[in-house]
Amino acid sequence: MPPKNTVEILIDQFSRLPGLGPKSSRRIVLHLLKNKSLLIEPMIRGLEEVVEKVDYCGICGNLTLSNKCSICLDTKRQEDVICIVETVSDLWAIEKTGLYSGQYHVLGGVLSRFEGIGPEELKIPQLVARIEQNSIKEVILALNATVNGQTTAHFLAEEIANPRLNITSLGKGIPFGGELDYLDSGTISAALTARQNY
Repeated sequence: MPPKNTVEILIDQFSRLPGLGPKSSRRIVLHLLKNKSLLIEPMIRGLEEVVEKVDYCGICGNLTLSNKCSICLDTKRQEDVICIVETVSDLWAIEKTGLYSGQYHVLGGVLSRFEGIGPEELKIPQLVARIEQNSIKEVILALNATVNGQTTAHFLAEEIANPRLNITSLGKGIPFGGELDYLDSGTISAALTARQNY
């Protein structure tokens, strides 16, 4: 089999992105090549800047340009409530509603035996430490309504169980199998408002 050329390698790279298959990747690469100076050059600069400057917040796991994100630096936010989410995109989806003003903790995924993801692969130990070291009164389990999301929520509820801690989950509005990043702000707002004890 002859080695792949540069364009084929680029198509392969794009097809590794979520939601893109070989055909979509091919269309994107051909479109980029047709508009090199308008699209590719700014994209390269943007990607280089992301690699050099963007990192994860040392406290919550959000994306940031420094060691603390703007949410963790905001002194007006509630300090005694933590909303636990799977990914940064879930954090952004909740933030977009404008209803929540507490802290966040991004796990970086969910427990999955099939994929070999256990508590140590996620930011669960850091979460437990945060709860123990701070005066947290409520933990909101805002995990996606998937099997692995709910398994992770059950695990966390047992792991952080404490009489002084109110553990809640998102209420009605999130369909089973639904992922926060794909839901509209109204649905997420309804779920946040109607959160219930876990």
